[in-house]
Amino acid sequence: MNERFDAIVVGAGPAGNAAAYTMASAGLKVLQIERGEYPGSKNVQGAILYSDALEKIIPDFRDDAPLERHIIEQRMWVLDDESFVGTHFRSDDYNKPPYNRYTIIRAQFDKWFSSKVREAGALLICETTVSELLVDGNRVVGVRCDREGGDIFADVVILADGVNSTLARKAGFHAEISPGNVALAVKEILFMPQEAIEARFNITEDEGVVIEAIGKITDGMMGTGFLYTNKDSLTIGIGCMLADFKGSPNRTSPYAVLERMKKHPAIAPMIAGGEMKEYCAHLIPEGGFYAVPRVFGDGWMIVGDSGGFVNSVHREGSNLAMTTGRLAAETAIAAKEAGKGFGAASLKAYKAALDESFVMKDLHKYRDMPDVFHRNNQFFTTYPELVNRAAKTMITVDGVDKKTKEREIFGDFRQKRSLVGLMGDAFKLWRAFR
Repeated sequence: MNERFDAIVVGAGPAGNAAAYTMASAGLKVLQIERGEYPGSKNVQGAILYSDALEKIIPDFRDDAPLERHIIEQRMWVLDDESFVGTHFRSDDYNKPPYNRYTIIRAQFDKWFSSKVREAGALLICETTVSELLVDGNRVVGVRCDREGGDIFADVVILADGVNSTLARKAGFHAEISPGNVALAVKEILFMPQEAIEARFNITEDEGVVIEAIGKITDGMMGTGFLYTNKDSLTIGIGCMLADFKGSPNRTSPYAVLERMKKHPAIAPMIAGGEMKEYCAHLIPEGGFYAVPRVFGDGWMIVGDSGGFVNSVHREGSNLAMTTGRLAAETAIAAKEAGKGFGAASLKAYKAALDESFVMKDLHKYRDMPDVFHRNNQFFTTYPELVNRAAKTMITVDGVDKKTKEREIFGDFRQKRSLVGLMGDAFKLWRAFR
């Protein structure tokens, strides 16, 4: 291809689509390259869409986007082997448009988003793999594809090719991803009648529920489980650190962890009768603030999973990804309008925009969380047991007075963790969430 572009975007997930759409809408000549048969073809899983990020890109997205249910209730559970202690937040404010969050099916959503990118004027090429970046000196000037005559040139290249970005690694923009900085998540979509979903989760048509869970379901590994409602299916999944899977004394497999979650007494009745139609596994960056690599340079920027931005601190994967894509695109637009080129001096505005956004502010706030929880598996084993046993002790009516029960609970905590251990764990939690 002899044609030259203002920008090339590698990848057609939420981050890549956000970048390509924003630039094409501003009149830039954009090429987007996707290795799948079509955008979304590699994604079978469900996901949560946060409307704020997409509204900033496509304000009227609700008119035709393939949305499943708007979420009106959030549940947070801490599980031991037989029970759970949790909190629920449900508000009718979330039942009034414009809705704040939705469940989506990624295959459908990515395909829709890509159609908007093409409507904005970008050129999309699918079933094409970018094998390497073209570099002139220290400057990225284009990409090389796996097709004959596949050298394509552009003023700037935006990498949105996923958490284990081969292109960024080959170009030396970041090192091989560490197993301690990434989680492996497995998901299933379980189909069941819409009426059954609404009855089990106490919702009506188009309303949705999200459940997030931690505890013994992860077999002592750092991780979280999740369950949320689509129109006629449930998405259930669990993710744990790749390093923990590698070092698991029980040699626990990702699928075994998911099966353990599905069999938990609190989960099993909700998914009973569901027909598993889709299954997937994928990596999620979890290294946090300290694992984010350099995200710009001469002629290039990194967005979404490729930059390590997306993590499960607050389950805002799509929100973070689309925001980084939009900010990178706005940086490219400003660089073109200023006529000062696409060198690092111009593209450093992308990093400045990230630092001023919630993306880096939240990653910085929770910068110690990955290290705290990864090094202290008692938060996923001992404490779920203690908390659930304490709740059972207090709620059970057996003729024992409350003061005696309180002493029993405190003694149980001291026996399992000691007073020094309890104080140390409290400090670690403060450090993780401060």
